[in-house]
Amino acid sequence: MPRLAVFDLDQTLLDGDSDYLWGRFLVHNGLVDAETYEQANRRFYDEYRAGTLDIYDFCRFAFAPLAANEPELLLALRARFVTEEIEPRVAIAAPTLLERHRASGDTLIITTATNRFVTEPIARLLGVEHLIATDPERIAGRYTGQVAGTPNFQRGKVENLRVWRAQHTQTFDGTICYSDSHNDLPLLESVDEAVAVDPDDILRSEAATRGWAVISLRNPL
Repeated sequence: MPRLAVFDLDQTLLDGDSDYLWGRFLVHNGLVDAETYEQANRRFYDEYRAGTLDIYDFCRFAFAPLAANEPELLLALRARFVTEEIEPRVAIAAPTLLERHRASGDTLIITTATNRFVTEPIARLLGVEHLIATDPERIAGRYTGQVAGTPNFQRGKVENLRVWRAQHTQTFDGTICYSDSHNDLPLLESVDEAVAVDPDDILRSEAATRGWAVISLRNPL
């Protein structure tokens, strides 16, 4: 019976962080004040890596440009962003790993703390149908700057995956999860098989302690 294969996105399937790159892209395209936005973007990224990020504080920061700009402009910028910043950063072995799971009949899903506006086209680029992401609130076709639902971060990933599974009727022969970050330890602990991918130092140590596999997608599989 096929498994459920769950993939983190940033620094796992991508050799980079799409949230951070999107913020930098906004700076370069003049949608936000360069000095203040870049400084805050770096601070939040460092807090994420340290495991101290306040996800609601970050969402208010990240969603402000979505609320401040017309949807048509945002969509045009996003298309350029994926082509210019994301396509070159798909980890070299990520397509191979995804195809192995497809060939086995597994159901593939990306789960990411990065917001859905940024990550929907990235999931399409990778050929992954199912996506769980942090959802920016929309009312009457415009972003409000607020979060809709539970942010898909740390234990939120566990809760949102539980909700997703309750909404889908498939029966799986186990769940395997791939991630690079210690922020995903709650998710990795909740699945049948955990794989650390190019892990940060904390996750690498945890993987060694728990006997989890450690792989790299930055080199051919």
